[in-house]
Amino acid sequence: MAFEHPYLPQTPEDEAAMLASIGVGGIDELFGPIPAELRLRAPLDLPPHLSEMELKEAFQALGDRNRSTGRLDNYLGAGAYEHYSPSAVRHLLSRSEFYTSYTPYQPEMTQGVLQALFEYQSCVCALTGLEVSNASLYEGGHALAEACLMARNRTGRNRVVVSAGVHPEHLQVLRTYTRNLETTIAVAGLGADGRTDLEEVRRLLAEAPTAALVVANPNFFGAAEDLAAFAGPAHAAGALFVAEVEPVSLAVLRSPGECGADIACGEGQSLGIPLGYGGPYLGFLAARMDLVRLMPGRICGQTKDSRGQRAFVLTLQTREQHIRREKANSNICTNQTLLALAATFYLGAVGPRGLKEVALHGAAKAHYLADRLSKLPGVRLSHTAPWVNEFTLDLGRPAAPVLQAMLERGILAGLPLERYFPGRDREILVAVTEVKARGKLDRYAEVLAEVLGGG
Repeated sequence: MAFEHPYLPQTPEDEAAMLASIGVGGIDELFGPIPAELRLRAPLDLPPHLSEMELKEAFQALGDRNRSTGRLDNYLGAGAYEHYSPSAVRHLLSRSEFYTSYTPYQPEMTQGVLQALFEYQSCVCALTGLEVSNASLYEGGHALAEACLMARNRTGRNRVVVSAGVHPEHLQVLRTYTRNLETTIAVAGLGADGRTDLEEVRRLLAEAPTAALVVANPNFFGAAEDLAAFAGPAHAAGALFVAEVEPVSLAVLRSPGECGADIACGEGQSLGIPLGYGGPYLGFLAARMDLVRLMPGRICGQTKDSRGQRAFVLTLQTREQHIRREKANSNICTNQTLLALAATFYLGAVGPRGLKEVALHGAAKAHYLADRLSKLPGVRLSHTAPWVNEFTLDLGRPAAPVLQAMLERGILAGLPLERYFPGRDREILVAVTEVKARGKLDRYAEVLAEVLGGG
């Protein structure tokens, strides 16, 4: 039987049978209700069809035009970091019982996945210092939006105060989520040292009833915030305190729970998940126990079966597909099970001591590089606040041509802040992790000196 469309499974006979079953005489009649001006004009200007071999060669040629970060010395950060992931992580993740599983609807058949997710939740609680975690979310921006919706549902208020140190893309996701919910978002600026202006936060909290105060730590510019200073003002205003945190840094910084946060959220890519052109990544969310019924998604719990043996179940499932829509906490809250398991395997492989070493090595190497770079003529750190492994650098001249020159020499030198903040065209955000050897850091400094000297 000949196929009219070699890449589609339907034969002409199949199409005719489907059209006949719905009482339509042909494709043109099927699409008749669509106005003619909205339809594609035939014939389409498409290249001739290719054989399978030719098609693979064409895609390979397109792929060869990419410059993989694996071939470049990468200092990009801003929520996606180049960490080393032990080989055990990918090996365990490739097991079929993990790799092919979706929602564990039948607990008697999916005890392994449920137990692994329970351990993931335990890891998130240990990192954040809070009492309960859900089984993950899509990514960091999604987690922040869900945290604010939790606060909105708890307080009945429609206003959120957000630090300007929150990742601008996460802030945009929050705006998108709340656009049709009559929710106001007020942004508190940063002080001269690069940290959130506490006095401006107090002023904004006093202006109107507020559901949540959101502060990132470290913030987008790398500065380590004094999280504990914001809990009191937030609670005094009747708002929940939401801390958006970077998980590796929690090995050396005080946890959100210790600082009085009600909810903690963030991007979990740092936990054994490779860079992947923006994703898929992992959102995590933890909260105080009294907020557990406001959490989106699902929560795995531990119980006992009919024989008294330890067993794992989905304790709470607040998704539309499980309960009535009007009772659901969110309309989008499917998790990232596979990547949550990757984070669990990573944390199990490195352990508490190993995670602290990862954070300390990254911080030491970042401060070494920053010290070298800030000694170059015209170059300085933008802020004076303490930081961990990411810092903002003022090059003293437009950053775009400098970054391009560095790229031509094989170095992704940093993220230009002008991408998000017009007017800050001289500044870049630089991230350093444990994978950078001293020689690479020295080469970065030498090449930047050469580029700046040649300009």
